[in-house]
Amino acid sequence: MPDAQPRPEPFIQQTAPEALEDLRSRLRATRWPDTPEDAGWSLGTDLDYLRELVTYWAESFDWPAQEAALATLPRFRVPLSGPGIHFVHARATAPAGPALPLVLSHGWPDSFWRYSKVIPLLTDPGAHGADPADAFDVVVPDLPGFGYSDRPVGPPLDSISVAGLWAELMTVLGYERFGAAGGDLGSHVSRCLGLDHPERIVAVHRTDAGLPVFAGDPEDLAPEERAWIEGVGVWGATEGAYAAIQRTKPQTAAFGLNDSPAGLAAWIVEKLRAWSDCDGDIERSFTKDEILTNVTLYWLTGTIGSSMRMYRANGAIPPAQLARRVEVPSGFSLFAGDVVRPPRAWLERTTNMVRVTEPARGGHFAPFEEPELYAEELRDFFRPYRTAATA
Repeated sequence: MPDAQPRPEPFIQQTAPEALEDLRSRLRATRWPDTPEDAGWSLGTDLDYLRELVTYWAESFDWPAQEAALATLPRFRVPLSGPGIHFVHARATAPAGPALPLVLSHGWPDSFWRYSKVIPLLTDPGAHGADPADAFDVVVPDLPGFGYSDRPVGPPLDSISVAGLWAELMTVLGYERFGAAGGDLGSHVSRCLGLDHPERIVAVHRTDAGLPVFAGDPEDLAPEERAWIEGVGVWGATEGAYAAIQRTKPQTAAFGLNDSPAGLAAWIVEKLRAWSDCDGDIERSFTKDEILTNVTLYWLTGTIGSSMRMYRANGAIPPAQLARRVEVPSGFSLFAGDVVRPPRAWLERTTNMVRVTEPARGGHFAPFEEPELYAEELRDFFRPYRTAATA
């Protein structure tokens, strides 16, 4: 007799007061490093800003209020083939026709938090000035080892394995065909869904193309592709130290980051600032409460180490696997403030690229920075593929 299909169970998290008191005690006991005069953000996280943020975290940040706000999302957990997965499953509200199922995959350093603002815009577009016919059934899982999903107890899972889990999750939820979208690691997962599960995926939308992998003759590349790949190399040399550590020795960094909340905040905040469309002022893109909600999720779940290990897993994928072309219809929204933005020629080479736009605002965390604009991008891209999900 076959095993019964796993059953999602409602999930509500309520943090124990002792955990918050331990956090505040650690914050107040932070041992601060020295820094050269006027270093600012040039050497990494700015000392003065982090002191200000940590003081706010210890004395004023209201985690129970943020936790209650996140609890208004319909959240669940389900045991899949391996780790238990935490996810948001928000069904369309009064759609004018069949809703398109859509799985949204986040990246690092975040979680389902990335999409918390955009979910209601996608499930109930009519209430936000858009066409009710563009409604989605939205599924937002935490990657394994992130947020409230289980941490893999064995080797870390790569994007190919996670794509398989997402296909399984959508089957459990009753969706045979669906759209996939994401950015950062979530872009990679969405790409792998299109590569390995093309019969399930109606279309793939991404906010980036990831780092370039090319196994052919460089002379076959267009000039703009060669210039972009060279530019990515320069970016990696000046901005990619975090990735080198997470791809090679993530456990070493995990000891300090899992023990010091100030250190954890420094590791994450520097990326929020560098990758968002904030012109150097991080609070143009995120309030202190928004920043600290993201960081506190990492702290309370103890997932900084397991999240970094996914870089190690992806680094072990054979290049030939990464170089495959996505034949599922693919679209890209390349937000103006994002990093390593690819040229059109690269997108055409590596995917069945049917649409590319360049929104004037927003960065690497576009669903959180510019939720209305991001929702509009998804509605516009997926509109021609809605009937394919119900055919």
